[in-house]
Amino acid sequence: MASKHLSVEDAFEMIVNADDCEDDTGLTDEEEDVEDQEQLPMTESVLKAMADASQATRSLAGARVKEVDCFSKAFLLRSSIMEHEKDTYNGSPREVWAHKIEFTLVCIGAAVGLGNIWRFPYLCYRSGGGAFLIPYLLMLVICGIPLFYMEVIMGQYRRRGMAQAFAMICPLFKGVGVSSVAMCFMLSVSYNMIMVWALFYFIHSFCNPLPWHSEPNSSTVSNFSSGQHYFNQVVLRRSPGISQPMGICWDLFGLLVFTWLLVYICLFRGIQFTGKVVYFTVMFPYFILLALLINNCFLTGAWEGVRYFIVPDWRRLADVQVWVNAAAQIFNSLGISFGTVVILSSYNKFDNNPLRDVLIVSFANSATSIFSGFVIFSGMGYMAVLQGKAVEEIATEASSRAQPHLMPTTACWTCSQKVNELKLVCTGRHQAVGAGRGTGPGLVFEVYPEIITTMPLAPFWSVAFFFMLIFLGLDSQFAMVEVAVMFVMDSNASSMCPVLRRKAIVVLMICFGGFLLGLPMVTQAGIYFFQLVDHHSSVVTLVFIAFFEVTAVCWLYGVPLLSRNVEEMTGKRPALFFRVCWYFLSPCLVTIMLIFSLVRYEPVHYGDYTYPSWAVVLGWLITIFCIIWIPLGIIHTLATSPGTPWQRMRVSIVPCKPQHHEIQSQLHVKESLPDVSNNCEHNLNSNGLSTAL
Repeated sequence: MASKHLSVEDAFEMIVNADDCEDDTGLTDEEEDVEDQEQLPMTESVLKAMADASQATRSLAGARVKEVDCFSKAFLLRSSIMEHEKDTYNGSPREVWAHKIEFTLVCIGAAVGLGNIWRFPYLCYRSGGGAFLIPYLLMLVICGIPLFYMEVIMGQYRRRGMAQAFAMICPLFKGVGVSSVAMCFMLSVSYNMIMVWALFYFIHSFCNPLPWHSEPNSSTVSNFSSGQHYFNQVVLRRSPGISQPMGICWDLFGLLVFTWLLVYICLFRGIQFTGKVVYFTVMFPYFILLALLINNCFLTGAWEGVRYFIVPDWRRLADVQVWVNAAAQIFNSLGISFGTVVILSSYNKFDNNPLRDVLIVSFANSATSIFSGFVIFSGMGYMAVLQGKAVEEIATEASSRAQPHLMPTTACWTCSQKVNELKLVCTGRHQAVGAGRGTGPGLVFEVYPEIITTMPLAPFWSVAFFFMLIFLGLDSQFAMVEVAVMFVMDSNASSMCPVLRRKAIVVLMICFGGFLLGLPMVTQAGIYFFQLVDHHSSVVTLVFIAFFEVTAVCWLYGVPLLSRNVEEMTGKRPALFFRVCWYFLSPCLVTIMLIFSLVRYEPVHYGDYTYPSWAVVLGWLITIFCIIWIPLGIIHTLATSPGTPWQRMRVSIVPCKPQHHEIQSQLHVKESLPDVSNNCEHNLNSNGLSTAL
């Protein structure tokens, strides 16, 4: 007999035809029995094929039902992750942003801060004006945006703060997250002092004329011959050195209490309240900057300052320091390695697409820096015309740093005593005080107040400018304090001490601790303590932490796994550009920054003032406090891991599964299901009706 494959339909037709023809054969019973015996094997084959086909059909239908059921469960589980995910330790619901725009605004507020107003223009000034913009924008693209994107992915996928996220990603380097929290907390202490000074200027801006206004030929102390004198002798009441604090400045003390209280009020109710606050605090500074720029455009000489800002000195591009400054500004401004990006993104919904937020925040931050440069340099051009000097001389005219000799008659000065009791032994309008204008906060608190005094309606612009600085400081302070708060709440301590589960209590503890550490900065030696803390908690510490962070995430955790995390959240893998930056460009740039920072390291100083040995030791203790957690974390992980030393090392670089990993795996059940439909169709074709006819 010839052998061929029959379909299910052919088999049914054969059976029906056989039944119809059964009575018309004209054969005897014996002949029919013989014929039935001959056809029996074929009939059994037909029935078997029909049974197989029926089973395959039921399997296919069951697989489809199972797949639909799995996707239904996946949808519910995804909703569960987004809305009701529980914390690992304290079991309380994880907060999420009420609206997507709140995350974007808070990130912009955290990134756009006082550094955009003074540090960026100052670095432009030092680096040849517009020449600085070229390395700055290049570093933004190949280093800033990729690493910012990386930290957003870490926070959104792990849904934890910096310390706990790193303990999951790479247990060997879990200390990186703790070091980041320590650094961020120390910076919040010094950052709050900038808000104190801005608030001091804001209060005194309601005077007409402004207190720091001086006549061109005046040299009397009562007129405070320059903005530089006012900042150092009225605001700071600066003593000769850090070893001579000379008591507390009680007006600054009161402002310190007020600023920390303001931070507490805005944070203790959680991100739902903070998300509403930033609608105003983030947008308001842009209106002030725009108003200042419009006003400056009508001032004589404004274009000369803008031209110095945008026209590059191409020779400066050969200076490695310019490129390192550009990369450092990107890190400082975007908050990379501070932990702020990770903690803010941990409040995102799991399926949020973070790339759009990353691009908006990154470009908004850089655009604000450049916009601020136009505001600052247009004012400098106007001031240069008034003084008959070149623009490049304005911010360095106080380079003759004659040390002032202060002879107070009381332990501390009040506002009413400053004028009568402060004696300055120095001559010339711009002698005295050491920091040099344009360095650090000097550009904001020394140079720009002088520019404002030359404007029409000077008190109005002064109030607006320093009000803007307060809001810029608040936005950044929210993020830095939140890092420390969530470190406590996400830790084991919250499970052991129920009080630490209440955010209001934890925020109060963090703010009170920051207040205590800020007390030395409201003494008459406060500027020296400020410089000491700021230098040792950011210069070397930041690059050191960034190096280990990039090493742990990009090389040990791995770009493939990081890309898979993005795919799980958004359904798409990150672009090739980001993967190349994570693999090679960003780690190499961070390594170069670390080497250059160590080779070109300069001890802390404030102008020409040299810190005593005990202060230098104190500064290095601050640095050690920030970075000691990295080696301690390595030692602890290797000591507590099981197995041989080699096995411990291998285990220590294996990432931990997030708490919601079981749910995550079910969200993509379609990929994990066997291709049942194809198997069923294959069974229908190959095992259908193969009979010998």
